[in-house]
Amino acid sequence: MWAHAAALMTIFIWGTTFVSTKVLLRDFSPLEILLTRFVIGYVFLQVIYRKKIIWERPSREIFYVLAGLCGVTLYFLLENIALTYTLASNVGVVVCVSPFLTAILASVFLKGEKQGGLFYVGFTVAISGIAMMSFSGNRLVEVNPLGDFLALLAALVWSLYSILMKVISRFQSDMVAATRRIFFYGIVLMLPVLWLVDEPWSWVAFEKPVNWINILYLGLGASAICFVSWNWTLRILGAVKVSVYIYLVPVITVMSSALILGEPLTWMSVSGTLMTLAGLVMSGRKPRTRKA
Repeated sequence: MWAHAAALMTIFIWGTTFVSTKVLLRDFSPLEILLTRFVIGYVFLQVIYRKKIIWERPSREIFYVLAGLCGVTLYFLLENIALTYTLASNVGVVVCVSPFLTAILASVFLKGEKQGGLFYVGFTVAISGIAMMSFSGNRLVEVNPLGDFLALLAALVWSLYSILMKVISRFQSDMVAATRRIFFYGIVLMLPVLWLVDEPWSWVAFEKPVNWINILYLGLGASAICFVSWNWTLRILGAVKVSVYIYLVPVITVMSSALILGEPLTWMSVSGTLMTLAGLVMSGRKPRTRKA
């Protein structure tokens, strides 16, 4: 029950990051936001967990490197780049296929993570609901192959991150230490991208209190605390069961946008919310096992 509560808390915060990011994008580039939030998250984890990192043997250390590459660097970069080529609604739908991809990968690489037919029925219902929410304000559906493909890659690398974290949890008992190490690799692997972006940093924008509040919310809440809690729930509940909570992200985003930004609710968004919740319940149920 504590693990489910932690997953819900994490998803609630992640679902509201859309609002903070939208505010920060007025003064910062996506890369500035991404790098700053994870540096703040790393510093926070360094403060609360001051023990020196004990490097693992290469066969294990590579899992931390890959987790930092997939969960921090590639996922957020692919998602942000996808948003420059296609509609945000498209990205919102495509990224939510991550639970489906996680289930496929888990059935291949993890023991005891195979899912029954009800999981895939729930996925179909949930993704249909998410599509209704995402396209409720658009009269036309615009397809951009490059942008949609990048969003699909983002979903895939997040699924890989879930599988990697499940493996890491087997030889790392402290999730704060594991997350701090993953953040370190993610930031290091993010630095080469700075050489490709010829834009001056908006240092003056940091003087605005609203920017500091939102960047701290992303760095401390959405990055440091949420990644630790998400990694912990992965160890307790498993990669597939935790991943279905991702369906709730667009639900929370729609609700928070309506309450904070004043964006309108439509019958499609409300119906899509109900369908998504129904799909979440179906996907989260344990498959029945036949008795011999």
